[in-house]
Amino acid sequence: MKSLRLTVAALAIASCGIASSASAATATANADATILAALDVQLDAVRTKLDFGSIAESGTGGTVTLTPAGALTCGSGLVCSGTTGTPQFNITGSANSAVNVSLASSTITLTDAVSTSTMSVALASSAATLTLDGTGKGNFAVGGLLTVGAGQTPGTYNGQLQVSVVYP
Repeated sequence: MKSLRLTVAALAIASCGIASSASAATATANADATILAALDVQLDAVRTKLDFGSIAESGTGGTVTLTPAGALTCGSGLVCSGTTGTPQFNITGSANSAVNVSLASSTITLTDAVSTSTMSVALASSAATLTLDGTGKGNFAVGGLLTVGAGQTPGTYNGQLQVSVVYP
């Protein structure tokens, strides 16, 4: 009996140093986080509005396109003149970071305050995504396609557009 106890005790001590398939294994992974500078977007001090200039309508209506770069195309049935312009938005954020640009709405309505007549503008941004430069700066502009109705009421039409920027 004493010999059986010694054999069991010897086996128990011997098995402590032997790895078995049921033993545990471990691994390690690194954890990282990058904190980006808060994004800021401001309307440029000079390029402040989407301005289609003056438009004479001949009774048939038409469209006027003003690209984000400022190129104007006046559709048939319309005569365009005067100063035009597109708003530029300046972004500040983390250097060399990608930024997504979006318009709050793809169309806006311009309204004449006197007659309450309206016109529609389909908006277009110069960039959907851009990369900020080495100092964390970037910019984009907004243009649009103005639809002038047949017999559009003369007046000064106004509206607003809104943009947003976000890190992807």
